[in-house]
Amino acid sequence: MMNNLLQARIAFGLFEADLTSGELHKAGFRVKLQSQPFRVLMALVERPGEVVTREELQLRLWGKDTVVDFDHSLGTAINKIREALGDSAENPRFVETLAKRGYRFIAPVTLPPAFISPETTEVLPAASAEPTPVKVLPFHPANALEASSTPEKNLIASGQVLARRLQTPYLFAGIALVVVVIGAFFFGTQRERVLVPKIRQITHDGHILSGFRAMEAFPAVVTDGVHLFTSDVQEGKVELVQVSTVSGEAKPLGIPDEVMGPSVGDISPDGSKLLIRSHLSNESEQPLWMVPVGGGSAQRVPNVLAHDATWMPNGEDVLFAAEEKLFVAHLKDRSIEEMARLPGRAFWLRWSSDGKRLRFTIFDPITHRQALWQLDADGTKPKPLLQGWKEDADSCCGVWTADDSSFIFQAMHGNESDLWRMGGHGVGTPERLTDGPMIFQGAVAARTGTRIFFTGVDVQSDVEAYRPQSKDFAPIQGFLRDSNRLEFSRNKQWVAWADTNGRLWRARVDGSEKLQLTPDTIEVFLVRWAPDGNQLALMGRETGKAWQIYLVKADGSALERVLQESRNAGDPTWSADGKSLVFGRVPDLMGKEEGTRMLQIVDLQTHAVQTLPGSENLFSPRWSPDGRHIAAISLDQQRLMLYDTATKQWRQLASGSFADPVWTSDSQAIITHGFMDSRQPIVRVAVQDGHVEEIATLGNFHAGSIMDFFFCGLTPDNLAVVRAQRATGNLYSLDTAPHESWQ
Repeated sequence: MMNNLLQARIAFGLFEADLTSGELHKAGFRVKLQSQPFRVLMALVERPGEVVTREELQLRLWGKDTVVDFDHSLGTAINKIREALGDSAENPRFVETLAKRGYRFIAPVTLPPAFISPETTEVLPAASAEPTPVKVLPFHPANALEASSTPEKNLIASGQVLARRLQTPYLFAGIALVVVVIGAFFFGTQRERVLVPKIRQITHDGHILSGFRAMEAFPAVVTDGVHLFTSDVQEGKVELVQVSTVSGEAKPLGIPDEVMGPSVGDISPDGSKLLIRSHLSNESEQPLWMVPVGGGSAQRVPNVLAHDATWMPNGEDVLFAAEEKLFVAHLKDRSIEEMARLPGRAFWLRWSSDGKRLRFTIFDPITHRQALWQLDADGTKPKPLLQGWKEDADSCCGVWTADDSSFIFQAMHGNESDLWRMGGHGVGTPERLTDGPMIFQGAVAARTGTRIFFTGVDVQSDVEAYRPQSKDFAPIQGFLRDSNRLEFSRNKQWVAWADTNGRLWRARVDGSEKLQLTPDTIEVFLVRWAPDGNQLALMGRETGKAWQIYLVKADGSALERVLQESRNAGDPTWSADGKSLVFGRVPDLMGKEEGTRMLQIVDLQTHAVQTLPGSENLFSPRWSPDGRHIAAISLDQQRLMLYDTATKQWRQLASGSFADPVWTSDSQAIITHGFMDSRQPIVRVAVQDGHVEEIATLGNFHAGSIMDFFFCGLTPDNLAVVRAQRATGNLYSLDTAPHESWQ
């Protein structure tokens, strides 16, 4: 009997812990974790959401008479757990540290359906013969296993299977969890019947392109009923792919090179043509293309530049969004008709199946807040969809199920995003479908039934530095692992960085004296040390507000805004004497607004602001350490310009593709990233003659080890540091059969 029983497992996020073998798996692949850390993990998972004290862990796992260095052993075990889970103490998703008390497991925990033995048929007596109300629990992905249709029987059977395994080393964790679940099921105050949504993971390579709303990039997936069409990333290049909903196999569509960086807008009602937005530059309004679902060719939508689009219900015309308006492009006669004026920029345009209502996301480029709106087909009565909803969250990217019975959308709290459901006619309170820890986004409805597809984002990346001797990149271990952009002080004693959650930190170069410099309420994009190392200038923003420039002391005190204005401002760098900052305005994709982009200098003593002559349509300024030059990039990011502070003249230093320029410490060159080049080169541009020297490309990474990277900064020895992405997101499906109260 024992050999026929399936292994007992507990799931959290993408992970599953096998209680029998003592193994940890992520998305089906084994994760190395030693025996003792695994036992510590199980002790925490047994009591999710509760504090497990250090004394309890010592008594339970080491024994009261232990002679080992308990503190060191426990600390090592927790570090190994976090390493296996990709977790961090500073921003925990799984294991939270409570100083001087213990630890708490903070991720939701579930029992996978395959936890049950198919031979177990015994059923315990029901607690009551009365009808049991149904409640659909939020989906928490556990290796994308489909839930059984008889969950109450499964839970009982789970307890029976575990009860027959009393000799299993890690049984205490499983039994305790099962008892809690069964008890809650049978004896809960509301005695609700629990239904777990049926879910399935479709792709597994992690290459699906995810959204990044700060850059007006919304995730997009459409379906013809058999395939999903979306964008993925292969070796730094964004490709349009066709994905089988059955096998998950992704096939590139092979569209012309003119359609660069394709983003899917919609699929025609007959399922024959895709509407694609290309990315020829970083400007917000881009060309639209029609592409057959089989790929191979493309046709430009004439006379149109847009930031998003969808087909009209008639399948013959195109509805597109440009600026703060909606337009209809009539393809037969090439005429364009204005449909509506809106209170913001519209994205993710989706019609109801009867073609009578349009729902979309309004995005504010200054505050970066977003909300769902609805519009009648005649272009009248635009109104917010969720006004007064008690959840304080940004909402976006909604879609009707095929029969219009439900409307599925995503709502964000900080960096978290989950899927929610409401009635198709906009009645009833939204109910949650998912509950982290992944980011869930971009729902698309199947063409029949109540099934939806969506992207689950679980970014896997690390920080790596270039090694000239071996001509490759190697991971930076330790405290800088979570850095997004970093800068070392000029005396090479300190480093400051913005982490992946937008918090600003500083530490000595050996990692000691680590200190968070900004509150969690401010999202930091980049930071620059003052020449004397006593303070820092940063580009950041408060929730719902524009990008601003701040100053903060190196000890974390005296955080203050430099400018008192509501416009976006960014990229501050110091003058050589530390008395002034040069700054610019952000490009459209980070904050489209009225007014000319130009560079300005603010005197930090008088707060007087002056415009740098000849700097119109330039951004991303960088003052050289010696104070002699200011480098900047044109808004199309194809020209690197140089300003001589003595002669007050500009000259073009180089042409090509440029992003995130950084001066070398000797002021003789600028290191920058050619992000629009398919090879993703990092180059060195000499100030004297503009000579461009290639330092590294995607080819300098181990073959197949990454899908993309961005430039983070330079080490004190002027070596390039990058954040390399190994995975972003995968496609999933979820059955959203509506609750009876939503009819």
